[in-house]
Amino acid sequence: MEPPLLLKITYVQPDGTCRQVQARAGVSLMEAAVRASVEGIEAKCRGNCACVTCHVYIDPQWSAVMGAPGAMEESMLDFAEGAETRSRLSCQVRINSRCEGLIVIVPAEQRVIGL
Repeated sequence: MEPPLLLKITYVQPDGTCRQVQARAGVSLMEAAVRASVEGIEAKCRGNCACVTCHVYIDPQWSAVMGAPGAMEESMLDFAEGAETRSRLSCQVRINSRCEGLIVIVPAEQRVIGL
């Protein structure tokens, strides 16, 4: 049996500092961030798409790889401070084998309001 595929994901903080983590294909961006204690990703609903405390921006060059948000995620994003077209709830984004080098931006609003 092959070991799980580990991929490098970079979380960029509002001040420009970067945190690179290794994550297994199949976990969500939120799970990877929480396991690595990435600031600004609180995930209060623990990945149930019931809050916006894991709101992130996906670098536009990665949109095709990560796919579009589903209807429930889009509805929740209406409540996210600073939401825009590149916004996603990291609990709804699964890491796949094509995510090596993915760049995820933590919105300033996530850090400011202490979510």
